[in-house]
Amino acid sequence: MPKTLPSALIAALLAGAALAGCNGRSKLQTVADLGDRQVTGVTVSAEGRIFVCFPRWDRNHDLSVAEVLDDGRLRPYPNEQWNHWDTDEDPRDRFVCVQSVYADTSLPGSPLWILDPASPLMEGVVTNGPKLVQVDLATNRVIRTIRFDAEIAPPGSYLNDVRVDNQRGFAYITDSGLGALVVVNLNNQRCRRVLEDHPSTQADTQVTPVVGGRTLHATDGTIPQIHADGLALSRDGEYVYFQPLTSRTLYRIAAAGLRNFSLPDSLLNESVETLGPSFVCDGMIADARDALYLTALEHNAILRRRTDSTVETVVADEALAWPDSLAISPEGDLYVTVSQIHLSARFSDGRNRRTQPYRLYRIPAAAVPWPAPAEE
Repeated sequence: MPKTLPSALIAALLAGAALAGCNGRSKLQTVADLGDRQVTGVTVSAEGRIFVCFPRWDRNHDLSVAEVLDDGRLRPYPNEQWNHWDTDEDPRDRFVCVQSVYADTSLPGSPLWILDPASPLMEGVVTNGPKLVQVDLATNRVIRTIRFDAEIAPPGSYLNDVRVDNQRGFAYITDSGLGALVVVNLNNQRCRRVLEDHPSTQADTQVTPVVGGRTLHATDGTIPQIHADGLALSRDGEYVYFQPLTSRTLYRIAAAGLRNFSLPDSLLNESVETLGPSFVCDGMIADARDALYLTALEHNAILRRRTDSTVETVVADEALAWPDSLAISPEGDLYVTVSQIHLSARFSDGRNRRTQPYRLYRIPAAAVPWPAPAEE
């Protein structure tokens, strides 16, 4: 099987944008202008509340997690204190560098989960900083903090994305810094790193991403090796989907195996399924029909992969300059953050080419319908 989707197929998908029968720009609705804050994560609760997060990638950082209010304003969440951290302060009860937020829209009253890899400026893990924070949305209070030691979040790690099975009491996390999955038993707070050094969590050295018309490269000219990044959980909680960012192959693994901490690594490694060719992708999410929505960085697009492996264009638009994270509201609206990572100085020859404001977009459910069934 080929390592990548045929370029002709991708081109046809994006050129047609046949899914909604209109151009991509008309599908994008601005939910919030985020000013100069570089956004990554977004989630929508079962009650329709919207949350975003901003990693500490700049020295002028002033906000980590916020609720997006109806008028587009940002409210520090859960409060100002959690959003204020200096290097001389205890990082255990403050946000250091939040990468992801997650709420379960299928479960009314489910909490907000906040993932803090605690690697400010991506320059190393702060001791006692990595954590998964649970916030009760009814009271807006932190009710639990699960801390990760150096065995789970070792030096060089960058805990990236999180999905939570609230009914079974497990969380699944990708590590894009070293390449691994982290499994958390929320009932007893036991944690396990799995699939370390497995091809499914490691960047593909043969892949050279081209984003915004330019080869993605560090200031020293090397191609960044970004490991396990995007993550999705099937609606029944039975499968975990994931992919390294520097890769064009999609994988999944049965969640039951991940939940079984007595299962040896060798058997877990053998249970990874290769789902075939994909495209350079940052965020992904599964909808109620278990279709996967994936951000296509090289094409300023969001694509949908149905359960029969067919791929459709949801939206293709130049405004999606590095579409980062995805969320689906209870009504089926699709939310996407735009992070412009490829335009930051570290990937742009030392020059900051990012433009402001950063934005959170919504694509209404009506703009991404399922194609009508073929006539018999």
